[in-house]
Amino acid sequence: MKSNKEILEEIYQKLYGCFGPQYWWPGETDFEVILGAILTQNTAWSNVEKAIKNLRKKGFLNPGSLKSVPLKKLANLIRPSGYYNQKAKKIKNFIEFLFTNYQGSLRRMFSGDFLILRSRLLEVNGIGPETADSILLYAGRKPIFVVDAYTRRILSRHSLVNPDASYAEIQNYFMDNLKNDTGLFNEYHALLVRLAKEACKAKPNCSLCPLAKIEESIRYSCDSCSRYLARPEDRYILEVKLYASPEVELNRKEVKKNLREEIKRLIEESAKMDKKELEEEVYVCYKLILCRKCRDVFNKRLKHKEFV
Repeated sequence: MKSNKEILEEIYQKLYGCFGPQYWWPGETDFEVILGAILTQNTAWSNVEKAIKNLRKKGFLNPGSLKSVPLKKLANLIRPSGYYNQKAKKIKNFIEFLFTNYQGSLRRMFSGDFLILRSRLLEVNGIGPETADSILLYAGRKPIFVVDAYTRRILSRHSLVNPDASYAEIQNYFMDNLKNDTGLFNEYHALLVRLAKEACKAKPNCSLCPLAKIEESIRYSCDSCSRYLARPEDRYILEVKLYASPEVELNRKEVKKNLREEIKRLIEESAKMDKKELEEEVYVCYKLILCRKCRDVFNKRLKHKEFV
């Protein structure tokens, strides 16, 4: 079975060979790209273009002018993008962030450590991971991979990630296995979007997909019994996450504790933790592909408490 690095490189070559360069992101200036990243939330790009066209006509495609425009007027101008009242507030929140921290200068904003900037952007109400990473990659030209619903759909259909994998897990899958290159991340994401729109739709047309034969190349097999798993429905993805345990001082009091009860207590505490908090505490994560039989055996052993 090929490594994740080899799989991702092969996918990129097939997509690039089929579709060619995508010349992303559409936008005349970095600030226009940022506005597009906010406006494109939950809408088609054609609607974003209409909203940006309205802003351009009024001369509002720069931070200074948008700072002074009334919220209601801004909402009316971006109406074609949908959810215009919420998006107007999000744009205003970003403008306030830009002027409060960087005197309204994008150059200043992008000049520091981009991971610190990312954490600050995520604190702005209305900017989530996908929007923040789009701003960093496409406007700031920083090497970070953007994950969207299309990325999740394509990778999960090829059993490369779980359908319910977190944003960070999918992003790390790319960034841990590809060269840390802004141009590559830009082009790769754009090609995945192109694939999702043309073939890998909600109702897929696999006959048009350049990745149709990637299954043969990858040769999925069960990580337990090595059985070849040709069909996606034959594969079950198992993720094993190991968390760092609390430090325990081995004094007389600790030694006398009932270890079984202590393990049970730690498991119960973990179950109550917030999922995002748990992700931050992950020590190491393994992904296994199992056949149905091996999955059932594993679940049976788990039920009999052979693992903790």
